[in-house]
This record gives sequence, C-alpha cells and structure tokens, in this order.
Amino acid sequence: MAAEILIPLGFFAFIFGIFYLFFTTRHKERMMLIEKGEEASIFFNDKERKSAPTWKILIINLGLVLTGIGIGIFVSIILQDGFGIQNDGVIPACIFTLAGLGLMIGYQQTKKI
Repeated sequence: MAAEILIPLGFFAFIFGIFYLFFTTRHKERMMLIEKGEEASIFFNDKERKSAPTWKILIINLGLVLTGIGIGIFVSIILQDGFGIQNDGVIPACIFTLAGLGLMIGYQQTKKI
C-alpha cells in the first residue's frame, strides 16, 4: 500500500527538483552577472533574430508524432493480419519507429521555419 503512493510522489518530487535546480541556477548566473556589472542580454532573444513562435514548433512536432503513431498502428495491423506475422513486438516496434521518424521530420521542418 505504501509503495503505491511512493511512486507518484517520487515522480513529482523528481520533476520539482529539476525545475528548482533550473530556476535557482539561472537566478544565480544572472545575479553574478549583475554583480560584475556586465549586461545580462545574453539571456534574452535578439529582436532582430526572427524565430518561429514556440507554439508553432510544438504543434508541428506533436502533429507529426501523433501521425507517426497512427501510421505505426496501421502498419502493425497490416503486418499482423495481411502477412500473418504473429509477434507481440510488432505493434510497439512499428509505433516507436514511425513516431521517431515523425520527430525527425518535425526537426527538419522546424529548422526551415
């Protein structure tokens, strides 16, 4: 009973720890730059640099990953029913392979934006 509650608590503690370390380290770096009298503009995006909004990149990648998962399920069903491959590893293999392919295509597309 106690072990069942420790797993989610540990997971959320892990996520909290990562965010805490990220933000405290960033704060310390900025405070050190201010103490030295240097400019902290390295932490901000240049206005001249045109980059795509983050939401566009997320939507492209999410769409391609979900498309890859759907195609992976479709291909695994075809392999099992059409070709008679009866292996339990076909479905996850197709899903992960095509989802990874979707991520690689998404990376290529976001480089173009």
